Amino acid sequence: MRVLVQRVTSASVTVDGVVIGEIRPATQGLLALVGVTHDDDAAKAARMAEKLWQLRILDDERSAADIGAPVLVVSQFTLYANTVKGRRPSWNAAAPRPVAEPLVDAFADALRQLGAEVATGSFGSHMEVALVNDGPVTLMLEL
Repeated sequence: MRVLVQRVTSASVTVDGVVIGEIRPATQGLLALVGVTHDDDAAKAARMAEKLWQLRILDDERSAADIGAPVLVVSQFTLYANTVKGRRPSWNAAAPRPVAEPLVDAFADALRQLGAEVATGSFGSHMEVALVNDGPVTLMLEL
């Protein structure tokens, strides 16, 4: 599992012109782009949620857990793109939808169980993601 996390002051996901998830402006939070590979499971999703929730990347070296920062979770199979050869990415390392979708949901649910306010994108939809990166701070988390 890979999570590209960005510290944001606002973020939103829009599908078909409708905002379906957001972190409101002027609120420090985390945008988590989540990629799933073939050997991921619910235990990894829970460990990744804990890692993200406790990650000290907010102001004054605090974590989302410390301040109750909101998290916007968006599925992102392209995090497992292989671009070593040629000009066309290979998606072979990305888990197929029947595997990935429940694990992205499990990741979001694990964050909620930890106390996070979580908004999500729509798995498999064409999404427009808007954000204001704060810092900028962008990190890749892997298990």
